Amino acid sequence: MALSMTAYARCDQDTQWGNLVWELRSVNHRYLEVAVRLPEELRALEPQVREFLGKRLGRGKVDCILRFQTHEISAELAPDDALVSKLIGVGRKLESIAQDSGTSIRPLRAIDILRWPGALRGAGLDAEALGGESLRLLDRTVGEMLDTRRREGAHLAGAIRQKLDAMEGIVQAVRGWLPEVVQKYRDRLTGRLADLRKELDASRVEQEIVLFAQRIDVDEELDRIAAHLSETRRVLDQGGQIGRRLDFLMQEFNREANTLGSKAVDVRLTNAAVDLKVLIEQMREQVQNIE
Repeated sequence: MALSMTAYARCDQDTQWGNLVWELRSVNHRYLEVAVRLPEELRALEPQVREFLGKRLGRGKVDCILRFQTHEISAELAPDDALVSKLIGVGRKLESIAQDSGTSIRPLRAIDILRWPGALRGAGLDAEALGGESLRLLDRTVGEMLDTRRREGAHLAGAIRQKLDAMEGIVQAVRGWLPEVVQKYRDRLTGRLADLRKELDASRVEQEIVLFAQRIDVDEELDRIAAHLSETRRVLDQGGQIGRRLDFLMQEFNREANTLGSKAVDVRLTNAAVDLKVLIEQMREQVQNIE
């Protein structure tokens, strides 16, 4: 099954320490690029979060945000003694440096320390247990994102298959037109010679017709387009990380459509080449969102 790289998921959960909310947003990207934003209390989880997302997602630019809102203050708040001691020490050192240089700075106040991330914490916060809850919630959130990617991927694959069917119809129509195009050239050449009242050299006429047929022969291009149609359907049925393979096939489709257009000597063939290129471009836009 094809997976879209565009998706969004949000999950929240109440814990005994507060409310956790994960938000995941992803858009198309050539590789997997993850941006992680975590609250101060759970900053240490970042390596595990990146590793987890790397195993579950193949491509896409992913914004991964965790929010943590503590419950209303009902428990006793306490400072982080070690962190506060370091901050006080740094403050005193700065004051000493300022005095030695003959300048003055405002002394470090209690409110300045409390504003420092992590300086104040709930007395009962268990960071390890909260981290475990966060990772379990992330697993659920990624699962919802993957469900969204599958649904969107199925929609994209369906749209691409419709374009493939339309291309197949054009290829079949072109195959049917070719004998008629050659016959029209035969009639036109014969008519011109008759208007000039020249004796018709049957062998010379046939030689010109053969040369014309060879010049406009697009059987090889049509065969390759048919092969690419079959391969694209096979890749879509295969599923998984197929975006790069499909992108390559779009380039091959475009190459054959250009060659078909360059050999066109009939307005129907020219229009067919243009229609093929329009369908290819529409598919290419869809493929850009497939993982």
